[in-house]
Amino acid sequence: MNKSSLIEALGKKENLAEKTASEIVNLIFKGFTDELKKDGRIEIRGFGSFVVRSYGAYTGRNPKTGRNIQVTPKKLPFFKVGKELKEIVNKD
Repeated sequence: MNKSSLIEALGKKENLAEKTASEIVNLIFKGFTDELKKDGRIEIRGFGSFVVRSYGAYTGRNPKTGRNIQVTPKKLPFFKVGKELKEIVNKD
């Protein structure tokens, strides 16, 4: 599922105009993004949680040239699947 199919599904399920469904989905995504930018945590019970992990600087290797390069510190969003979702996906 991608963003446009999520908007379409929401619109059909709740009998909303595409514009309204799009605004709702965008509002949710913006809220998630804003929280993660502040190093916050998003937890959706039964689904999973999103956190930001920080990675320090390290020396890497350019695969094309073989030269060592310094990789700067970075933050990356990380998703941890919830127990209930894991069980649903693994159900036969």
